[in-house]
Amino acid sequence: MNNRDEAVALDRADPLGALRDQFALPTTTIYLDGNSLGVPPAAAAQRAQTVIAAEWGEGLIRSWNSAGWFALPRRLGNKLAPLIGAAHNEVVVTDTISINLFKLLSAALRLANERDPKRRVIVSERSNFPSDLYIAQGLIEQLDRGYELRLVDDPSELPAAIGDDTAIAMITHVNYRTGYMHDMAALTKLIHEKGALALWDLAHSAGAVPVDLNGVGADYAVGCTYKYLNGGPGSPAFVWVPHRHQNAFTQPLSGWWGHRAPFEMNPLYRPDDGVGRFLCGTQPMVSMALVECGLDVFLQTDMQAIRQKSLALTDLFIELVETRCAEFPLKLVTPRAHPQRGSHASFEHPRGYEVMQALIARGVIGDYREPHVLRFGFTPLYTRFVDVWDAVQTLHEVLVNETWRAPEFAARGAVT
Repeated sequence: MNNRDEAVALDRADPLGALRDQFALPTTTIYLDGNSLGVPPAAAAQRAQTVIAAEWGEGLIRSWNSAGWFALPRRLGNKLAPLIGAAHNEVVVTDTISINLFKLLSAALRLANERDPKRRVIVSERSNFPSDLYIAQGLIEQLDRGYELRLVDDPSELPAAIGDDTAIAMITHVNYRTGYMHDMAALTKLIHEKGALALWDLAHSAGAVPVDLNGVGADYAVGCTYKYLNGGPGSPAFVWVPHRHQNAFTQPLSGWWGHRAPFEMNPLYRPDDGVGRFLCGTQPMVSMALVECGLDVFLQTDMQAIRQKSLALTDLFIELVETRCAEFPLKLVTPRAHPQRGSHASFEHPRGYEVMQALIARGVIGDYREPHVLRFGFTPLYTRFVDVWDAVQTLHEVLVNETWRAPEFAARGAVT
């Protein structure tokens, strides 16, 4: 691409372009961090007002029934299901990814141990999102029964790491730092051939790339709603378990919302049939209600159209950075091959943190991940091609003028 007008022309021809109007975007900001926190749907503010003023303020406790609060985790799960290749009543929106991982890993280890007591290894990647690894480490320490977390340093090492002692492979579909995307079908097949269970983390996949959990025969999955699904900061995560595993699933967090009849107030826990047993405690209704605003936008398109635009945006960004900023020490760490790329692009720079802070000060918001990684997320529902052009122009100016050297850009906040 040679000039900004070409980017403007791509936006005019974009079949998803009109969906941008359904998001509350600041006019002076280029937002390339939807892979960390999505922007608010325009409908979210009114929905929050309705929940707080009408459903809570007027309906009060009656709204558990009259406003459908009690059924909301399942209803949202069914609305989200088509985005990840799940069937009806296989998904619930609840808790956090970390909590849901604890549930699933506990259940999977029990199931694997019943099949073969020698299977006591969880396989994952050292580059996996740290919270996933922390949960596995904490569970292993709690069980104290000879379980092990085996980590590989490169995806090519996974086939050798998954053996006849492996209970479950816990894999993140799209790597949070590099954007590398696994071949879910091929890796799930390999995991099953080795006699293990396949658990997928879809934090950087759901709403960004096509996913077909049932089509590939996966066993379990988790994901969040606050990134590409635009549910809001800290909005509840989701858990997927296929019908074939549901009623054999025994989770350690047997809270009352997972009970077959919670308002019997029976002191004996009896798990619900099906997807309901994956719930635990009382759900956060205000936050959960906003998740639906983001999901409703997805009903107006499909994941293939989103994927096509995502690849076009990331292709353009990589091309422009490498041509217009070629004289600077920027190293692409995201795969170029489409089948191996998610919906963000990452570049290493020796002073990556300071460069990102300088960009943010200029209204181009991405984020930073150790070590030295500038991370830029592309959310096809609202990211424009002209945003890509303008973001790279700003990056070039920051590097040419060395504005990143200002002392304030080296100050570290609690969140990077």
